[in-house]
Amino acid sequence: MLRRRLRLSAAAVVGLLIAASAAVLGTEPTSAAPVEDPVVDVTIDSFTPVAPKPGELVQIKGRVTNTTDLTFRDPQALACIDRQRLSTGADIAAVSAEQDVPMNDRVSCQRLTRFETFQQFGAPLAPKATVQFTLTVPWAEWQISKATGVYVVGVVFRGQPEENNPGRITAGRVRTLMPVIGSEPLTRKVNTALVVPLRHRPTQLGGRTFANDSLAQSMAPNGPLGRLLALGRTRKVTWLVDPAMLDEARRIKDGKDGYVVVGDGGQTPGTGQKVVTDWLNEFDKSRDQGNQVVLLPYGDPDVAGLIDAGGPVSKLVGDARATSEEYLLAPGSSVPGTFTNGLWLENGAARSRYLAAASSGFRGSTAADLNLVGSSSWSPAERPALNSSPVYNVLTPEGPKPEVRTVIANSALTTGGPDLDTAENPLQVRQRFAAETALLAAGGSRPVSVVALPPRGWDTEGNATAAIAGDLSLPWITPTDVGQIVASARQPQTTRAPNAGRANPALTAAQVDAVKRLDDATQTFRNLLTVSENLDENIERALLRSASNSWRGYADEAQRFTAIETGSVNQQLGKVRLVNSNVEEGRQGVIKVNLAGSKGTFPLTVSNELNESIRVGIQVTPANRTDLRIKPLQTKVLPPRGKATYLIEASAEQNGLIRANAQVITASGRPVGRSQELVIEAAQYGSVGWILVGAACALLFGTSFVRIYRRIRTERRSPAPAEPVTDPLHPAPIDPGPDASTDVSLKEGVGSKDG
Repeated sequence: MLRRRLRLSAAAVVGLLIAASAAVLGTEPTSAAPVEDPVVDVTIDSFTPVAPKPGELVQIKGRVTNTTDLTFRDPQALACIDRQRLSTGADIAAVSAEQDVPMNDRVSCQRLTRFETFQQFGAPLAPKATVQFTLTVPWAEWQISKATGVYVVGVVFRGQPEENNPGRITAGRVRTLMPVIGSEPLTRKVNTALVVPLRHRPTQLGGRTFANDSLAQSMAPNGPLGRLLALGRTRKVTWLVDPAMLDEARRIKDGKDGYVVVGDGGQTPGTGQKVVTDWLNEFDKSRDQGNQVVLLPYGDPDVAGLIDAGGPVSKLVGDARATSEEYLLAPGSSVPGTFTNGLWLENGAARSRYLAAASSGFRGSTAADLNLVGSSSWSPAERPALNSSPVYNVLTPEGPKPEVRTVIANSALTTGGPDLDTAENPLQVRQRFAAETALLAAGGSRPVSVVALPPRGWDTEGNATAAIAGDLSLPWITPTDVGQIVASARQPQTTRAPNAGRANPALTAAQVDAVKRLDDATQTFRNLLTVSENLDENIERALLRSASNSWRGYADEAQRFTAIETGSVNQQLGKVRLVNSNVEEGRQGVIKVNLAGSKGTFPLTVSNELNESIRVGIQVTPANRTDLRIKPLQTKVLPPRGKATYLIEASAEQNGLIRANAQVITASGRPVGRSQELVIEAAQYGSVGWILVGAACALLFGTSFVRIYRRIRTERRSPAPAEPVTDPLHPAPIDPGPDASTDVSLKEGVGSKDG
């Protein structure tokens, strides 16, 4: 209970004296220090019977813990009752919590003073001390009607906090609901479906590596998932299951070498393989016994957060639902396992734009798909009536369908008692569930059905849900499942979707950004493959798990999980890269090529080290020049562990070095990995150079032509001379002299092959 200020008589007297003294002395009165209300904790641990009949004794057991620094003399615990009969669920909801009334002034629960109805403790109650109480209340002491109804009853603690205090004060109180089953028989049965969520935050980092052992710990018999699963052994329930959790559990179960947990100190062997195996076997038995299974979208994604983020990540909602639709609930079995594809929204996430986007349009959607929404998502004034059936057609003007069939769970069944801070107290939840259903059973003759679905984040240990399951044995309740309730709804009523604003989203802004990065890397990998369906299923499902609602409260774990998965995908993308032997010396990773002439080609090679065939191209983009032109390339298919060489056709208008970036791209243009720096050396003439070269050639050939022309013209005009005329260009042969006739070898060698 909350500590509250208590106006004790002594404190009031002191205040009056201070004010009087100030008036006499002519000074302003000083405010007295606020007095702490000495509130102790009172808890009810047992209330039997759950729903008494007229004439039955009621026994209340519990404890009182002194949370103050005061010692209470003459302490006692007394039963109390508010004798106003509550006949409807609205009456129960209207019970005041009296949080603004000092504890000693709360009189709505009147004390019973008969010997059996109070207990006097033998010793003073010291600070931090705890005492037990047992109160037995005869039926006559309640002084109430014998008709069916609900009453607020409880226990108050009284004691004397100070020696000079004239008497006891009320220093603590706890209340609960007591349904009374009157002498007239109840008019109808209440068909009740208890939906039990089986979820856990993702822990698998890949393969046999897990971030922690929390999944196995939760599946232990004394763990939350272990306790929840035990409810289906003897009771009919509806399981609401995240298939991603089943996949992780199966990986732990089926690992021949076990699994490892990665912590700050390195890897350690996981120890929960047998526990997880037993849990999965028990789950399969529960299905075989007829308990309905509703599969959440794979990973149980934050629907509203992804849709609000827009872009590619909003598509993850439909992907998650399609993955669940195609899920193998019993892999390896001759019977694949039957289940219903479901959606679970509440509060601001249940607005029509989210319900419309998440309930239809995904691959494999059928008319049998189930949508679950808690009634607390609506304001009290707009809340649909649940007096006959929880099945409604909710209007969704933003979606492809004008209305969506929805099962509205009665949130009052999991609310707890009338006092604050009792929403998850198992006994208080049990009494509220019994009270609400008892009033429904007495409220008419037509059949009535209800669905009890705990809100997200409620009852993390599973104790309160177990208390509700215990109430399924009450005589006016007929246990059923959601499927049967939907099948019995002949003509669902129509209602508007809730209009609540979103608050406390499951994924933070930083988590959404991390999901976007992982989604971008995953889609690039998918687009890279020649057959996109060959993308590893584990990569696709890791992306869905990164957007899980179950990350609420585990932001650090979520960021770590997403970062590891993103790094893993990028590592695979890094296996597709440019390779070239012509790397500039001293500049690692820089490819150097030469471009001679205004146009030229140079080769670039892409290596595929993946085990899948891929289709890629190369995109070259200049970094420091605008005159580089690259002819677009066609993509090529590279086999697994293969290479392909692309001839890059380029042109440049000027000489010099051109720095560029070469990027491997998918068929749709997505960049794959990092770009490669490229240095292109262009050695060619510009337009002025070509003019100069042309002029020089024209001058050379023109001069030669003129000289030849002049010679020919001169020879034609001049007659042959009688005597040899000396021609400087053709001198006469040298006279060999008198011995020429004897030098035969020299004469014959001139012009010969050897001369």
